[in-house]
Amino acid sequence: MRASLRKRREYERHHALGPGPAQLASWAGLTPKHRESDTTVHRGRITKQGSRLVRWAAVEAVQRVPAHTRLGQIRDRVGERRGRNIGVVAAARELIVLVFYGLRDHHIRCLPHPA
Repeated sequence: MRASLRKRREYERHHALGPGPAQLASWAGLTPKHRESDTTVHRGRITKQGSRLVRWAAVEAVQRVPAHTRLGQIRDRVGERRGRNIGVVAAARELIVLVFYGLRDHHIRCLPHPA
């Protein structure tokens, strides 16, 4: 009985945030618009659908991150290629992914640094 209750709680905890980190980033409005017709794919600006407060907090947090951190490296690397604002949004999306895993697993999983 206890084992089944424990499994049920674990299931509810894992599914309370939704299917995955991509859906959380989409809910925050940090994913690009996606239009597709046959073999042609158009990716545009971020959708800005969802929580303004979460989007604002993620973007502000990433702008204050030092350059030697993982998020700072993502922001600067993407920013060099595509512009600072796009780099900030990319790093904010990565921050949302880390927040998802932190809420789900109760710890931030340490991913390897980008090469």
